[in-house]
Amino acid sequence: MTEATGPAAPGTPPPGCPAHSEAVPLSGLEYQQTPFELYRDLRGRYGSVAPVLLDGDVPAWLVLGYSEVSYVTAHDELFARDSRRWNQWDRIPADWPLLPFVGYQPSVLFTEGAEHRQRAGVITEALEGVDQFELGRECVHIADQLIAAFSGRGAAELMSAYTHPLAMRAAVYMVGMPPGAADTEGLVEDLRMSLDTAEGDDPVAAYGRVGERVHRLVKERRERPAADVTSRMLEHPAGLTDEEVVQDLISVIAAAQQPTANWICNTLRLLLTDERFALNVSGGRLSVGQALNEVLWLDTPTQNFIGRWAVRDTQLGGRQIRAGDCLVLGLAAANSDPQLWPGAHVGSENSAHLSFSNGEHRCPYPAPLLADVIARTAVETLLERLPDLVLGVDPAALTWRPSVWMRGLTALPVQFTPVAQ
Repeated sequence: MTEATGPAAPGTPPPGCPAHSEAVPLSGLEYQQTPFELYRDLRGRYGSVAPVLLDGDVPAWLVLGYSEVSYVTAHDELFARDSRRWNQWDRIPADWPLLPFVGYQPSVLFTEGAEHRQRAGVITEALEGVDQFELGRECVHIADQLIAAFSGRGAAELMSAYTHPLAMRAAVYMVGMPPGAADTEGLVEDLRMSLDTAEGDDPVAAYGRVGERVHRLVKERRERPAADVTSRMLEHPAGLTDEEVVQDLISVIAAAQQPTANWICNTLRLLLTDERFALNVSGGRLSVGQALNEVLWLDTPTQNFIGRWAVRDTQLGGRQIRAGDCLVLGLAAANSDPQLWPGAHVGSENSAHLSFSNGEHRCPYPAPLLADVIARTAVETLLERLPDLVLGVDPAALTWRPSVWMRGLTALPVQFTPVAQ
């Protein structure tokens, strides 16, 4: 992106870009462990739209305000999803860690207008075919199997032993992938690398392996349809190609697995550490429902989402946004916007949060309902089976994964009275 007067010097951000010296790196321990303090600082310094630097000092805008995020997501004609508009592609290396997020794919995530409405409609109708009562029963069955594997020990680490495998098995159940298969387990690990890269991971290669496994699933279901989301997408009158179904299934599986697992874990953390829930946590359906909703306000599994790209020069939150600029949707920051909660108390009494985004590109209905079935069943079943469940460490010892994108603990150790099988 350059001014009309000529190109900028190599490595120098052109005037008006978010990469000037005021930009804040969207990384670091402060962001990973105490992001709300950073949001507060950024609001104080820049207002509702802050200049930030992504990995490799790539400039972008972080949209912090509830009204501003709502505006961006409601105005596709100004802030669109096709990442090929980005004015920074000449700075992006082939192994850039965020490439799985922003590299254009022929998926529902990057489509626009009538094409997006068609593709999202196919997903919606395929998900509507999921019987929520059957899904709930399957989740109870999955939960019981997982709990049985550690209930006799009196202690467990729930992230690895319960929340992630439960969400994974629920996701593959819906799309028709055989649970327990080695390549299914590999798919989940590769999705983790793609969405929440740790040191030493290769997210680009991992995303490629995800595509290969889902290609096989689509081929299998094209030859042998069944009562699952994949088959319904293939049989839809819209007549999507196999490649389009593959790309859209990856989006469905990714959204159903890791964010839901973190939603379960973050809710269990709240229930086990907040005294407001202590008196009525075991089997307390009302308390569980309140905790699930409060987590979506305070510890939403998807903190930030990249992104939207400006269709033309415009203004947002007092900032001059240039055509092709990248905007990161600060979903967690927007949910805690002091303009929304002037008393500094974020309530759980309503569901107007932006955790499932907003506008045409929001999480397609009924996906949030299905995620709620999975998360609610996981939490309630665990508390019913292990009624004296307590945290296994001091709450201050819990740490968050080093990610600015996903909000989830590194581990959730618990203790309980051993249950004989």
